[in-house]
Amino acid sequence: MPRSAVAISLPPAEFNAVRDNLAEAGYEAIPVESADELEQLLTDRADVNCAILDGETDFDRTLEMYAVLRDGDRNVPALMLMPPRALGRMGLGGRADARDEYFTRPYSAESLRWRVEAMLIRVENVPAEAATHGTLLSRGSSEAPTAEVATQSADSAALEAAAPPRQGMIGGAARKRGRILIVFNPKGGVGKTTISINTGSAMQMHKGQRVLLVDCDTITGHIAASLGLQQPRTLANAWRDNAITGMFESVEQIASIHSSGIGVLVMAESPLHTEILEPQRVADAIMAARDSYDWIILDMHPDYGPLNQALFDQADTILVPVTPDVPCIRAAVQFRELAVELEIRDRLVMVINRANSGVAAGDVERVVAIPAIARIRSAGMLFVRAADEGKSAVERFPTAKVVGDIDILADRLINAAEPGSTAPRSSYPSRNRITDTFRGLFDRIATQVS
Repeated sequence: MPRSAVAISLPPAEFNAVRDNLAEAGYEAIPVESADELEQLLTDRADVNCAILDGETDFDRTLEMYAVLRDGDRNVPALMLMPPRALGRMGLGGRADARDEYFTRPYSAESLRWRVEAMLIRVENVPAEAATHGTLLSRGSSEAPTAEVATQSADSAALEAAAPPRQGMIGGAARKRGRILIVFNPKGGVGKTTISINTGSAMQMHKGQRVLLVDCDTITGHIAASLGLQQPRTLANAWRDNAITGMFESVEQIASIHSSGIGVLVMAESPLHTEILEPQRVADAIMAARDSYDWIILDMHPDYGPLNQALFDQADTILVPVTPDVPCIRAAVQFRELAVELEIRDRLVMVINRANSGVAAGDVERVVAIPAIARIRSAGMLFVRAADEGKSAVERFPTAKVVGDIDILADRLINAAEPGSTAPRSSYPSRNRITDTFRGLFDRIATQVS
């Protein structure tokens, strides 16, 4: 199908950079300078399915143009450049249209391209049943919701989750359902969040995958803070709003979009108010989101509670980050043993983090007895610097050696997910062999420490 056009109200230099990046994706960028110009453009052309508005340079003009996007039967989503002080003036941060998104200066034209492309994918290729959930069908489309869908109740999340699997549509072509990747180790501080963020960024920015990153840690989770997302809408708050309004919103509609193009979903803003996050409901919602993404990456809290167990059941792959130190290795071995009881042992793969610490990676793999698919070197300050800017290291330092390690990890996860491929398997060693290898590893670590 023809690609959409994008109306853009930005200063000339910024417009040119954004236009060039959108052209690479096949989208036409059309400059507009006033509400009247935008009105005329939308009257003349039915393929303008998104607008980029500059609310920082002239906020009042942006309000006028935004009103044009919503005039009459129009419902064109907007990506708006907003100063933080203005966010309250339009009822933003989850109270405006669910398809609108916001960004601030400084920004990169490439990151804007990914965000626009994600928005237009939702506009161009919406299943008919989504019309009852507040999602826009392409203007001029002849599709209409079926009678059965039209009579569904607005709060039919359970029915949606229980529906038979269906194929997602990207660019009009059938796409296989996305994979669920859990990043988990029962010990904290081993790099779960860093690996989750950067693996997702590598998949989205370097591998052509559409990624949703979910912060499932309602206690110590910090994905939003690390990515510079200020007060993102949470799943818990969205579900509370939906219970009041009678509306239904998919995970895709609730998630925020980061500058890298990744969708980011935060469970809750406070660990004290998570009662609405019933574990099976959360798992069902994430399963339903597989139609909209190639990969859903879940960054988990280090526990074996009901929420984590419900999510373990849905995972295609469970990535266990292990650092070469005794407490972390013990925790990984414990998880491997419990995974047998949970019937998820065959889904475990390991990534050795901070692998250049001096302990042989082969020793770690023999002790833990989980196949290692990649190694990531130490680069602590680089990750800190990226997080200070609200970015992943993949986005901020694309040529760094550690980003090359992460790219390898992303490649191997993607390749292992291809039909007919199998993840590497390690033989399950005897308990005596584990004990002997563990003892030797402990001795080497102790020698290095002393």
